[in-house]
Amino acid sequence: MTQAFAAPAVARDTASARFVHRGLAFGCDYNPEQWSPETWREDVALMREIGVDLVAINIFGWADVQRPDGGFRFDALDEVIGLLHDAGIRINLGTGTSSPPPWLTTRHPEILPVVADGTTRYPGGRQAWCPSSPVFREAALDLVAAVAERYGHHPAVALWHVSNELGCHNAHCHCGVSTQAFRVWLAERYGDIDALNAAWGTSFWSQRYTDWSEILTPRATLSTVNPGQTLDYRRFSSDALLDHYRAEAAVIRRHSAVPITTNFMVTAHIRDLDYWSWAPAMDVVANDHYLDARLADPTAELSFAADLTRGLAGGSPWLLMEHSTGAVNWQPVNLAKAPGEMLRNTLTHVARGADGVSFFQWRASLQGAEKFHSALVPHAGTDSGAWREVQELGRIVHALDGVQGSTVTAEVAVLFSWEAWWAFDAENRPSTAVDYLTQVHAAHGALRDAGITADVVRPGADLSGYRLVVVPGLHLVDDTAASALDDAVRTGAHTLVTFYSGIVDEHDRVRPGGYPGAWRELLGIRVEEFAPLAADEVVTLQSGTGASLWTERVTAHDADVLDRFAGGVVGTGPALTRRRGDDGSGDAWYLATLPDRAGYRALIDRIATAAGVTPEPGAGPQVEIVRRRSADARTTWRFVINHAAEPVVISGDGRELVTGAVVERSLTVPAGAVRVLREESTHGN
Repeated sequence: MTQAFAAPAVARDTASARFVHRGLAFGCDYNPEQWSPETWREDVALMREIGVDLVAINIFGWADVQRPDGGFRFDALDEVIGLLHDAGIRINLGTGTSSPPPWLTTRHPEILPVVADGTTRYPGGRQAWCPSSPVFREAALDLVAAVAERYGHHPAVALWHVSNELGCHNAHCHCGVSTQAFRVWLAERYGDIDALNAAWGTSFWSQRYTDWSEILTPRATLSTVNPGQTLDYRRFSSDALLDHYRAEAAVIRRHSAVPITTNFMVTAHIRDLDYWSWAPAMDVVANDHYLDARLADPTAELSFAADLTRGLAGGSPWLLMEHSTGAVNWQPVNLAKAPGEMLRNTLTHVARGADGVSFFQWRASLQGAEKFHSALVPHAGTDSGAWREVQELGRIVHALDGVQGSTVTAEVAVLFSWEAWWAFDAENRPSTAVDYLTQVHAAHGALRDAGITADVVRPGADLSGYRLVVVPGLHLVDDTAASALDDAVRTGAHTLVTFYSGIVDEHDRVRPGGYPGAWRELLGIRVEEFAPLAADEVVTLQSGTGASLWTERVTAHDADVLDRFAGGVVGTGPALTRRRGDDGSGDAWYLATLPDRAGYRALIDRIATAAGVTPEPGAGPQVEIVRRRSADARTTWRFVINHAAEPVVISGDGRELVTGAVVERSLTVPAGAVRVLREESTHGN
């Protein structure tokens, strides 16, 4: 069936367009500039063989399409686009601006980025450009205009791909141009210098400013940098790159009605862009995601990232623009994927809302920094186990074409904020052993272990319709977002707030009177003092649950104490509290430590039961079960992703789409396998 991707229902920066695709998109990055024309023809034939129907090109094409004399040479790109179009393969066309060619940086070294210690970063890698540079902007927009004018109406172009992973390496520049742009941004934000001084708390350490010209970016200092300055610089840097995206998109829109996007990096190791502010500028939200073997549970992080990307899309379907068939090339140890792991990874994204799945890249490079990064066509070629897995994946993705356009519904929301991430992980904090994502992943992971699908939403979002709202470590929150949670609980939602939440306002100013200042009354508790634990220290609660990282001195003045610490610095003080709602309001729970995995899952089970949240039968730590539903609610696709070494059995009737089998009463999912059960109902909306 044909269905449209819908961007979030928010004000658009440019005329909105929808990405329409027949079934699930199955695609890849392709870099034809690395290969001969003979290989292009072989590649297109192989793409057709496995069902690839969306290909990203011209991502790093600047040096090939524009010469030092300023002239453009499109003959090779014309030929590649023609080959793909003749094969019925749609194109995700890059603007080519992600990395400037050496001739440009040689002529204009002023576009090169400067890091916090004042040293310049040079060409030889990628993204060697300052986001605020007008010289780079002019050159980039000239290229965008040429590409968009030439291909803006080409029937093969289905999507525009602005730059590539904006801010992956160059999010923060401290050159003179960036410093002046930062001052302008601050003047627009605060209006006058006194307001800035109040926001940054410059009375501390004699930092009061008297003129905008005195302000610098947070460069390397002898001591801790002003945290308010650092927070605003992060906001500015995110906005500067977003402004660059908007500039490219505006040029494209003058020549083309095709939808426009760029690839986000919603992942654990990149935090520099506030994608809540970026998402409204996208015609369709797209993300790049790679398993990170450095994490305690990489597959759980994948599930969280997919749910967060769905949140950025406002609940609408989204695109997985990049992931890998196997090992990446940039981690200390680049692990290969076990047989079946690629399928589980890919279909986890689809289960959690992706309407297209693409890979970096089509053919493994023979040279360059990413030559050992996996690809759809490996160095071993098509006579390989990896290629046979890719062939099978293509078959399965297109067997799921009917899923396209359906959505995920959830009864639980998790609040997440990039600004809170920046503030939580600030330079000086109660414990460097505690970081924001540890809390977020633990809470989301406990929901996942309990078989509960959650939406990940921004603070201040509409929380109506959710039975439970989980607030893990939301250190920074403004009054509006704090009130939104109050309102949700007052109208019946339950909430779980965890330690170090609601501590500071949007200026990183502590809310006085006892923690958590934003929600003391809501929770019926007051924290007098933090008492973090050593990184390897474990405490026990009176319930027998193990806990780590954090304790604190809590007074419960209007809440029931459900569990206590069993000793230590805080004695037997409260570790878990519950303020019961009345007159239709929900319960407000507070967690003052980080329970072990089993204990957290047991807590979520308890709270979910109280909130009336229904978990998926058969789901657990090694078995993910997620449902997508059609718009009329008559068709449900139940994804069962079995990470375990043993088969699992779930109940149900319908057709299983991976194997094509008809299911009556029960479905067995083999160890390490994925099954998708399509179930029909006579009762719709």
